[in-house]
Amino acid sequence: MPRFDYPCPDCRATNSLHDADCDFEGTPWPDVEKAYTDIVARLSAGPVAEADLYDAVDGEWGALHRSALERLKRDERVTENNDVLRLRTAAEFREQVAEPTREPMRTLYTRGSVPGCHDNAVFAMIAWYEMVGLSWSETRENVIEWLQDSGAWARGGFEEPSPEALVDSKRHVYEAGYGWKEKAEAAKRVIDRHRG
Repeated sequence: MPRFDYPCPDCRATNSLHDADCDFEGTPWPDVEKAYTDIVARLSAGPVAEADLYDAVDGEWGALHRSALERLKRDERVTENNDVLRLRTAAEFREQVAEPTREPMRTLYTRGSVPGCHDNAVFAMIAWYEMVGLSWSETRENVIEWLQDSGAWARGGFEEPSPEALVDSKRHVYEAGYGWKEKAEAAKRVIDRHRG
């Protein structure tokens, strides 16, 4: 099954298997990708007022374009300041997403993993970095740094001899493109109970 560079703006699918309740089930993939490229092409030329972006796209601005723009904003690829949109540079984006700011990932990132949720926490961190578009080497570096800086590695409870070996053993999570949310929520519940 082919994979696509841009996710469905509703269910985030990157292949033709959408979630059952997806607003864009059945929408041809060239239309999905065109909505994104219309937006990215205009923003790559420089910042633009959101209202002017609607006129700059080739064809009609509709629900698919609106959803694609909202997805780019939520994924922090596009910033908005005083109704002016700007495409983040690759370096800005990597720096921005290196530290998750939304729950449940924020708790995982700031407090680190604890025994009882290591597998879910590491899985979630790798899957989250993959979802936001970091390369495997960037993901690996960020997760190893997180294991050390958050104190998770020092708490123990890992079978692997090093943070590097642990992350390398989970590369399949990155390659398969698994979702992060369920694992992150499960890990956060354990971390929250571990206070004290």
